[in-house]
Amino acid sequence: MDAFVDILIQYGYWGMFVAAFLAASVFPFSSEAVMVGLQVAGLSPLPLLLWGTAGNVAGSMFNYSIGRLGRIEWIEKYLHVKKEKMERAQHWMERKGAWVGGFLCFVPVIGDAISVALGFMRANWLICLISITLGKLTRYAVLVYTVTLF
Repeated sequence: MDAFVDILIQYGYWGMFVAAFLAASVFPFSSEAVMVGLQVAGLSPLPLLLWGTAGNVAGSMFNYSIGRLGRIEWIEKYLHVKKEKMERAQHWMERKGAWVGGFLCFVPVIGDAISVALGFMRANWLICLISITLGKLTRYAVLVYTVTLF
């Protein structure tokens, strides 16, 4: 995994996009290490924030799209999101709505299930896109700001 992170760091902003996409999709990956490595290597924080956010949003919308296909068997098999986790996310989403659910897609572990559940429930894609973007942007802004403090 460390070698893969090093390769992504060598690709700069594109590496950040790929790392963020992988981290937001159901693939097991953490984009924080890449973002911190790129920032420490001297890349500008604002473009890192924008590229990371774009990649993370794209990954969540990928999950949303898979969920929208509506095949729970595919979700379990290919995305490794268990039916029970999907049902919990759906139940929670029914109470909270797409704005809150989309915003919370940045939360590790449950964020993947939330984005899949949003698609599965056919939540408004524009509301999902906006709320997911706001959540991901906030998450990366906190990370970039924290790195600049040290």
